[in-house]
Amino acid sequence: MLIGLAGCAALPVGPAVPAEADVPDGWSDTRSSPAATALAAWWMRFDDPTLSALIADALRANTSVLGAQAALRQARSLRDVSAAGLQPTLGSSASAQHGSSGGHSTGNSFQAGLDASWELDIFGARRNALAASDATALASAASLGDVQVSVAAETALSYITLRGAQSQQAIASDNLASQLQTLQITVWRAQAGLLSSLEAEQARAAAAQTQALLPTLQTKVQQAAHALAVLTGRPPAALARLVARPAPVPQAAGELALSLPADTLRQRADVRAAEQQVLAAQSRVAQADAARWPSFRLGGSLGLNALSFSGLGQGSAVITSLLAGVSLPLWDGGAARAQVRAQQAALDQTRASYRGTVLLALQDVEDALVALHNDRLRATRLQAAATAATNAATLARQRYTSGLVDFQTVLETQRSQLGAQDGLASVTASVSADHVRLYKALGGGWQADAAGAAAPSTEARINPR
Repeated sequence: MLIGLAGCAALPVGPAVPAEADVPDGWSDTRSSPAATALAAWWMRFDDPTLSALIADALRANTSVLGAQAALRQARSLRDVSAAGLQPTLGSSASAQHGSSGGHSTGNSFQAGLDASWELDIFGARRNALAASDATALASAASLGDVQVSVAAETALSYITLRGAQSQQAIASDNLASQLQTLQITVWRAQAGLLSSLEAEQARAAAAQTQALLPTLQTKVQQAAHALAVLTGRPPAALARLVARPAPVPQAAGELALSLPADTLRQRADVRAAEQQVLAAQSRVAQADAARWPSFRLGGSLGLNALSFSGLGQGSAVITSLLAGVSLPLWDGGAARAQVRAQQAALDQTRASYRGTVLLALQDVEDALVALHNDRLRATRLQAAATAATNAATLARQRYTSGLVDFQTVLETQRSQLGAQDGLASVTASVSADHVRLYKALGGGWQADAAGAAAPSTEARINPR
């Protein structure tokens, strides 16, 4: 009878893989290649030990990573709870009782026994619950990977922001020194009657405007250092020495061979998490449907019962029982069917969320490719502009010292030089940031088979003092 009923089960135990959204054959960038660049530790491509150490510390001590690791441990423990539900349960008990009435003993009673029970999973309710827990644990592991990807990218972006602001500080300081020299020459000429006070005041204004940039850039540097400290699990001011040691903006080495879109989606942690959530929802639908069918339970006990402790060893003290039961819901007002519909609606939601995650993943890559391409073009043109502006400012200052050009020419060339150099420093940092966003969009920064690990192994560490 049980075998016949098992063949009537309405839904299969194993869920089907969710259908993917429409995926293009390639990216708008034509560098897609089946042999894509390995991205598990993409920050090593910047060849910056400080950056690598910061990311290693962030993946080890960031509070969001620690929270995601705890969530993964919880999901795996709940999966073990579901797995235990498929096994029989065994319990033991023992008791000793002494009674009296009116000051006289009424006797003693001693008992010891074992109890066992097992609910037969004929229609797959518990197996589907286990499948849902399995998928939830895998989704939690992928979510941990997604947190690691985000933390690594945020750490790199904050570090690039810090180094970019330091580069802008150096450019502003160099231009300020040149402007102060020009101001000194202008003041001397004004005192000698060769120039009016107008030129001297214009020189002072230009120098003061450049000086005003320095506090703003220092604020940017310190705030980026605070962000890095918090990302690595430290107090905001813990990386003061990092601020005190300027360094160039890290640049990614070599060309990046892109993976195909379908491979990128398989690498993305958020897509994997969304896929596992769909699988978990499918299993919950099957579990809710199985709850509408009869449930079967086997139980039994083996025990000893005697009036004295020594009597427990006699054969007459042995008590056994065996129980087989079945329960079938006859009328619940439609609650079981409504539960199936509710779980089906939840499944539809996860499918829609999965498709949205896939589309956003594709958009992330395309946006990163466009930004990287155009910022590289800007960097090339600003490099030419900065070189020309620097040459023009040098020539104008030399001729002004010799009295061959007026002050307005010097003022305009210095302003042009500062603007071009500052723009080049900014776009250089943008190119590095575009690389980071592209690595993140491609799913770099985690490994699916090591999602439960604390962080990629590395010996490098940042000294907070």
